[in-house]
Amino acid sequence: MRLAIALAPLALLAAAIPAFAGTITIEGRGEVRAAPDMALINSGVTTQGGTAREALDANTAAMADLIAALKEAGIEARDIQTSGFSVNPNYVYSDARDENGYSLPPKINGYQVSNTVTVAVRDLEELGTILDKSVNVGANTINGVSFSVTDPTELYNEARKAAFADARSKAELYATAANATLGELEAISESQNINSPIPMPMYARADVAASAVPVEAGEMTFEIGVNVQWELDTKAN
Repeated sequence: MRLAIALAPLALLAAAIPAFAGTITIEGRGEVRAAPDMALINSGVTTQGGTAREALDANTAAMADLIAALKEAGIEARDIQTSGFSVNPNYVYSDARDENGYSLPPKINGYQVSNTVTVAVRDLEELGTILDKSVNVGANTINGVSFSVTDPTELYNEARKAAFADARSKAELYATAANATLGELEAISESQNINSPIPMPMYARADVAASAVPVEAGEMTFEIGVNVQWELDTKAN
């Protein structure tokens, strides 16, 4: 009788604690959309010359005009960074062959110099005007425009909250279907993703009108994926 009395409280305690049934791991996703507040332009000048010196001198003069125009448009020096420079010969190939029937080697017919800068534009209302001015002073290649948000911290935090809520909602659904409840949180891991319009190359033309280039910034998607693991407890019958 004493043994039965001693075991009774333990039996009641066991009945009050859900039985551990394993774990459940669920993926959740959350995203936040926002308009960008800055853009990056990769633009530059490509020049030709009979000699490497001639091509370089022409390129240096054109790049100096481009950088001056960018600064006059309000771009700070810290937002202009050289991103590419090359000097290459132009080869001319011939179908002619030597006396043994071998193709003759190509000949150098002048040189080409390319210099590009990456420019951060922090006032998007000026983006079209800056593109136009760049072309007007000699930029003959614009290799694309990409948009971004200067500080996406809060956007990612909102996406994290949405991702965890999504994971928990799914986990509770599965737990209910399995006649169980969610227990202690075991682990969380995340992955980050940002989707923006793919930059498309833009090539300068001699007949560009003297007006701001139309540019649409659109919206960007900031996405977080999480994997969350909980203990899974069976419900008492």
